[in-house]
Amino acid sequence: MRRDVFQAIADPTRREIINMIAHQSLNLNSVAEKFSISRPAISKHIKILSECGLIVIKQQGRERICEAKLGTLNEVSQWIEQYRIFWTNKLNSLEKFLDKKNSPSKKLKKLKKLKKKGRQ
Repeated sequence: MRRDVFQAIADPTRREIINMIAHQSLNLNSVAEKFSISRPAISKHIKILSECGLIVIKQQGRERICEAKLGTLNEVSQWIEQYRIFWTNKLNSLEKFLDKKNSPSKKLKKLKKLKKKGRQ
């Protein structure tokens, strides 16, 4: 089964594991100790993260060390960026519309109309 980075970050436990390992490489036991879920559950999360390419497990003697490889998170960043651009453009357009609608020249025209009505 092909896994992608979006599956990896979909789970809060996996996001926390990524966060922990991004700051320092840890062995599997150290990762498991930080959570109140079972060791097999942590192993499953680690396997998914490894399949997604976000972590690499290296054997050092009897220890299995997890190291972060966060380059694949660029895919998420690029996906998010398209929506950031979209909403930035929409909000800029709204701001221009509101500025135009509430521009001083329009207010001045309204005041002149009110003054003319007052004279009649």
